[in-house]
Amino acid sequence: MRVKKAISKTLKGLALGLYLAFALAPILWIFITSIKPPEDIYTFPIKYWTQKPSFEAYRYLFGFANFSRYFGNSLFVTFFASIVSTFFALFSGYALSRFPFKGKGILMIFLFFTQMIPAYLLMIPQFQMFSSLKLTNNLFGIIIIYIGLGATFSTIMAKGFFDRIPVSMEEAALIDGCNRVGVLFRITVPLLLPGLAAIFSFSFVNNWNELFTAALFLDSDSKMTVPVALYSFISKAGIQWNVLGAGIIVALVPTMIVFFFAQKYIVAGLTQGAVKE
Repeated sequence: MRVKKAISKTLKGLALGLYLAFALAPILWIFITSIKPPEDIYTFPIKYWTQKPSFEAYRYLFGFANFSRYFGNSLFVTFFASIVSTFFALFSGYALSRFPFKGKGILMIFLFFTQMIPAYLLMIPQFQMFSSLKLTNNLFGIIIIYIGLGATFSTIMAKGFFDRIPVSMEEAALIDGCNRVGVLFRITVPLLLPGLAAIFSFSFVNNWNELFTAALFLDSDSKMTVPVALYSFISKAGIQWNVLGAGIIVALVPTMIVFFFAQKYIVAGLTQGAVKE
């Protein structure tokens, strides 16, 4: 019995190790590329390491490529849109979970249906509308679009988390004289923190990595976000592989930080819920 458990544990460890190596290998290769001098990038056979590692690509990135401005734009847009989207999902998810009304089932089907519509189909009418409102080439215009695109998915997630919280706890608070708003923020929200962390994290990653909308709506250099800036390193004149690799490594940092600090809440929110009846 002990031998079987040991073998099972070893196999699970090997499987996890292989998966981890498979997941991290591209990131490691991108990092190695970012510290290679140009002459080592185009050699054949391929050099898997360089004898002359250099961080010149990172200095160029923040010195000449104006990457710090793009990074700041992305942080501003992503945080603002993710926070508002999560806040919106808090109320809309609560309403869908707690209040019965006619057409609720149809509304949920409609929300799920909208997730099957490619965002690209909305680009032309959105661009026409935002052009008439003078919101193209404007970071607040992008924020509005990101909130709209992420609100439905966030609402569906929030409703699922609210459904896991016993209604009896809220009923007890209402009997004790607490109003509905007080019940939401004093009783339910503290129990929903893992779920809110999961919603914010997924919204943050989606907004941070979004390219198509930002490339279409932002046409000035000063308004670029990180994905658009990374794409600009690919041109007809060639690809700056070391600079592109450095930009990708830097772009990974915010999402890694968010998931590092929120991982405990994300796991709790996605697997267990807050409490069980």
